[in-house]
Amino acid sequence: MRKDIESRLGIKAYDIYGLTELCGPGVAFECAEQNGLHINEDHFIAEIIDPETHEVLPYVESGELVFSAIDKQAFPLLRYRTKDICVLDDSICGCGRTFIKMSKPMGRSDGMLIVKGVNVFPSQIETVLMQNECSNNCQIVVDRENNTDTIEVQVEMPVDKFSGKLSEITSLEKKLYNSIRTMLGIKVDVRIVAPKSIERSEGKAVKVIDRRNLS
Repeated sequence: MRKDIESRLGIKAYDIYGLTELCGPGVAFECAEQNGLHINEDHFIAEIIDPETHEVLPYVESGELVFSAIDKQAFPLLRYRTKDICVLDDSICGCGRTFIKMSKPMGRSDGMLIVKGVNVFPSQIETVLMQNECSNNCQIVVDRENNTDTIEVQVEMPVDKFSGKLSEITSLEKKLYNSIRTMLGIKVDVRIVAPKSIERSEGKAVKVIDRRNLS
Protein backbone atom coordinates (compact mmCIF):
# COMPACT_ATOMS: atom_id res chain seq x y z
CA MET A 1 0.00 0.00 0.00
CA ARG A 2 2.84 2.38 0.85
CA LYS A 3 4.55 1.77 -2.49
CA ASP A 4 1.27 2.35 -4.30
CA ILE A 5 0.67 5.65 -2.45
CA GLU A 6 4.23 6.82 -3.07
CA SER A 7 4.17 6.02 -6.78
CA ARG A 8 0.75 7.58 -7.38
CA LEU A 9 1.37 10.79 -5.41
CA GLY A 10 5.11 11.17 -5.99
CA ILE A 11 5.82 11.40 -2.27
CA LYS A 12 7.75 9.58 0.44
CA ALA A 13 5.47 7.96 3.05
CA TYR A 14 6.53 7.29 6.64
CA ASP A 15 5.02 5.16 9.39
CA ILE A 16 3.98 6.72 12.69
CA TYR A 17 3.08 4.63 15.75
CA GLY A 18 0.77 5.80 18.47
CA LEU A 19 -1.67 4.76 21.18
CA THR A 20 -4.76 6.65 22.26
CA GLU A 21 -3.87 5.90 25.89
CA LEU A 22 -0.49 7.63 25.54
CA CYS A 23 -0.80 10.60 23.19
CA GLY A 24 -2.21 9.25 19.95
CA PRO A 25 0.09 9.41 16.90
CA GLY A 26 3.65 10.46 17.64
CA VAL A 27 4.88 7.85 20.09
CA ALA A 28 7.36 6.62 17.48
CA PHE A 29 8.19 7.56 13.91
CA GLU A 30 10.27 6.46 10.94
CA CYS A 31 13.29 8.41 9.76
CA ALA A 32 14.67 8.48 6.22
CA GLU A 33 16.39 5.12 6.80
CA GLN A 34 12.96 3.42 7.25
CA ASN A 35 14.38 0.42 9.11
CA GLY A 36 12.42 0.91 12.32
CA LEU A 37 10.52 3.58 14.22
CA HIS A 38 12.34 5.88 16.64
CA ILE A 39 10.56 6.05 20.01
CA ASN A 40 10.36 9.52 21.58
CA GLU A 41 12.35 8.55 24.67
CA ASP A 42 12.12 12.05 26.14
CA HIS A 43 8.45 11.20 26.77
CA PHE A 44 8.27 7.37 26.92
CA ILE A 45 10.34 4.54 28.37
CA ALA A 46 9.98 1.38 26.29
CA GLU A 47 10.50 -2.24 27.33
CA ILE A 48 9.89 -5.65 25.78
CA ILE A 49 8.45 -8.37 28.02
CA ASP A 50 7.50 -11.99 27.72
CA PRO A 51 3.67 -11.79 27.58
CA GLU A 52 3.34 -14.98 29.64
CA THR A 53 5.99 -14.56 32.37
CA HIS A 54 6.20 -10.73 32.26
CA GLU A 55 10.00 -11.09 32.29
CA VAL A 56 11.85 -8.16 30.68
CA LEU A 57 13.57 -9.37 27.52
CA PRO A 58 16.84 -8.10 26.02
CA TYR A 59 16.97 -6.04 22.87
CA VAL A 60 16.58 -7.86 19.51
CA GLU A 61 14.24 -10.43 21.12
CA SER A 62 10.58 -10.22 20.15
CA GLY A 63 7.96 -9.78 22.83
CA GLU A 64 5.19 -7.49 24.03
CA LEU A 65 5.87 -3.76 23.92
CA VAL A 66 5.46 -1.94 27.25
CA PHE A 67 5.51 1.83 27.79
CA SER A 68 5.92 4.08 30.81
CA ALA A 69 4.85 7.68 30.20
CA ILE A 70 7.37 10.08 31.75
CA ASP A 71 5.44 13.35 31.59
CA LYS A 72 1.74 12.45 31.55
CA GLN A 73 -0.04 13.94 34.57
CA ALA A 74 -3.83 13.64 34.34
CA PHE A 75 -3.67 10.07 33.07
CA PRO A 76 -0.30 8.58 34.14
CA LEU A 77 0.73 5.21 32.77
CA LEU A 78 3.48 3.00 34.18
CA ARG A 79 4.54 -0.14 32.34
CA TYR A 80 1.44 -0.06 30.17
CA ARG A 81 1.05 -3.25 28.13
CA THR A 82 0.28 -2.40 24.50
CA LYS A 83 -0.35 -6.05 23.48
CA ASP A 84 1.74 -5.31 20.35
CA ILE A 85 4.52 -7.80 19.56
CA CYS A 86 7.71 -6.21 18.27
CA VAL A 87 11.50 -5.91 18.71
CA LEU A 88 13.56 -3.05 20.17
CA ASP A 89 16.89 -2.01 18.66
CA ASP A 90 19.28 0.33 20.50
CA SER A 91 21.94 0.49 17.77
CA ILE A 92 22.79 3.92 16.36
CA CYS A 93 20.72 4.58 13.26
CA GLY A 94 22.18 5.67 9.94
CA CYS A 95 20.26 8.93 10.29
CA GLY A 96 22.35 9.80 13.37
CA ARG A 97 19.52 9.65 15.90
CA THR A 98 20.18 7.77 19.14
CA PHE A 99 16.56 7.22 20.19
CA ILE A 100 15.80 3.52 20.50
CA LYS A 101 13.91 2.00 17.57
CA MET A 102 10.97 -0.38 17.53
CA SER A 103 10.11 -2.67 14.65
CA LYS A 104 6.72 -2.50 13.03
CA PRO A 105 4.26 -4.50 15.18
CA MET A 106 4.42 -8.14 14.15
CA GLY A 107 1.23 -9.30 15.82
CA ARG A 108 -0.76 -9.16 19.05
CA SER A 109 -0.26 -11.00 22.33
CA ASP A 110 -4.03 -11.12 22.96
CA GLY A 111 -5.02 -12.56 19.58
CA MET A 112 -6.68 -9.34 18.53
CA LEU A 113 -6.82 -8.55 14.82
CA ILE A 114 -7.12 -5.12 13.28
CA VAL A 115 -9.34 -5.46 10.20
CA LYS A 116 -10.43 -2.38 8.25
CA GLY A 117 -9.35 -0.29 11.21
CA VAL A 118 -11.59 -2.23 13.62
CA ASN A 119 -10.36 -4.28 16.58
CA VAL A 120 -11.59 -7.85 16.11
CA PHE A 121 -11.28 -10.55 18.76
CA PRO A 122 -11.89 -14.20 17.75
CA SER A 123 -13.82 -14.58 21.02
CA GLN A 124 -16.42 -12.11 19.72
CA ILE A 125 -17.11 -14.32 16.71
CA GLU A 126 -17.18 -17.44 18.88
CA THR A 127 -19.77 -15.74 21.11
CA VAL A 128 -22.02 -15.12 18.11
CA LEU A 129 -21.68 -18.75 17.01
CA MET A 130 -22.64 -20.07 20.43
CA GLN A 131 -25.59 -17.67 20.64
CA ASN A 132 -26.82 -19.18 17.37
CA GLU A 133 -26.27 -22.76 18.60
CA CYS A 134 -23.40 -23.34 16.20
CA SER A 135 -20.12 -25.07 16.81
CA ASN A 136 -17.30 -22.76 17.89
CA ASN A 137 -14.99 -24.81 15.67
CA CYS A 138 -14.39 -22.05 13.18
CA GLN A 139 -11.58 -20.60 11.15
CA ILE A 140 -11.10 -16.87 10.57
CA VAL A 141 -9.29 -16.09 7.33
CA VAL A 142 -8.04 -12.52 6.89
CA ASP A 143 -6.60 -11.41 3.56
CA ARG A 144 -6.05 -8.24 1.56
CA GLU A 145 -7.37 -7.47 -1.91
CA ASN A 146 -6.64 -4.18 -3.69
CA ASN A 147 -5.34 -2.66 -0.44
CA THR A 148 -8.58 -3.55 1.36
CA ASP A 149 -8.84 -6.07 4.19
CA THR A 150 -11.17 -9.03 3.75
CA ILE A 151 -12.34 -11.41 6.45
CA GLU A 152 -14.10 -14.73 6.08
CA VAL A 153 -15.42 -16.93 8.87
CA GLN A 154 -15.62 -20.62 8.07
CA VAL A 155 -18.04 -22.38 10.43
CA GLU A 156 -18.49 -26.10 10.87
CA MET A 157 -22.12 -27.14 10.60
CA PRO A 158 -23.19 -29.02 13.75
CA VAL A 159 -23.42 -32.75 13.05
CA ASP A 160 -26.99 -32.94 14.31
CA LYS A 161 -28.05 -30.13 11.97
CA PHE A 162 -26.18 -31.18 8.86
CA SER A 163 -28.74 -32.30 6.30
CA GLY A 164 -26.95 -31.23 3.15
CA LYS A 165 -29.86 -29.01 2.08
CA LEU A 166 -28.57 -25.89 0.33
CA SER A 167 -31.47 -23.78 1.57
CA GLU A 168 -30.67 -24.53 5.21
CA ILE A 169 -26.98 -23.77 4.71
CA THR A 170 -27.75 -20.49 2.93
CA SER A 171 -30.21 -19.49 5.65
CA LEU A 172 -27.68 -20.14 8.41
CA GLU A 173 -24.93 -18.26 6.56
CA LYS A 174 -27.19 -15.21 6.22
CA LYS A 175 -28.19 -15.37 9.89
CA LEU A 176 -24.58 -15.57 11.06
CA TYR A 177 -23.53 -12.85 8.62
CA ASN A 178 -26.04 -10.42 10.11
CA SER A 179 -25.20 -11.34 13.71
CA ILE A 180 -21.43 -11.06 13.24
CA ARG A 181 -21.77 -7.78 11.35
CA THR A 182 -23.85 -6.39 14.21
CA MET A 183 -21.24 -7.53 16.73
CA LEU A 184 -18.15 -6.22 14.88
CA GLY A 185 -19.54 -3.36 12.83
CA ILE A 186 -17.86 -4.52 9.62
CA LYS A 187 -18.79 -6.84 6.76
CA VAL A 188 -17.66 -10.43 7.33
CA ASP A 189 -18.16 -13.21 4.79
CA VAL A 190 -19.54 -16.39 6.34
CA ARG A 191 -19.13 -19.85 4.82
CA ILE A 192 -20.64 -23.01 6.28
CA VAL A 193 -18.43 -26.08 5.90
CA ALA A 194 -19.00 -29.75 6.64
CA PRO A 195 -18.62 -31.08 10.20
CA LYS A 196 -15.01 -31.81 11.26
CA SER A 197 -13.67 -30.40 7.97
CA ILE A 198 -11.53 -27.69 9.59
CA GLU A 199 -8.03 -29.00 10.04
CA ARG A 200 -6.93 -29.59 13.63
CA SER A 201 -3.47 -28.95 15.02
CA GLU A 202 -2.58 -30.95 18.14
CA GLY A 203 -6.26 -31.52 18.76
CA LYS A 204 -7.36 -27.90 18.27
CA ALA A 205 -8.54 -25.99 15.24
CA VAL A 206 -6.31 -23.17 13.99
CA LYS A 207 -8.60 -20.23 14.69
CA VAL A 208 -6.95 -17.45 12.69
CA ILE A 209 -5.14 -17.42 9.35
CA ASP A 210 -3.82 -13.95 8.49
CA ARG A 211 -2.51 -13.84 4.92
CA ARG A 212 -1.90 -10.10 4.78
CA ASN A 213 1.85 -10.25 5.58
CA LEU A 214 1.69 -6.85 7.27
CA SER A 215 4.90 -7.11 9.29
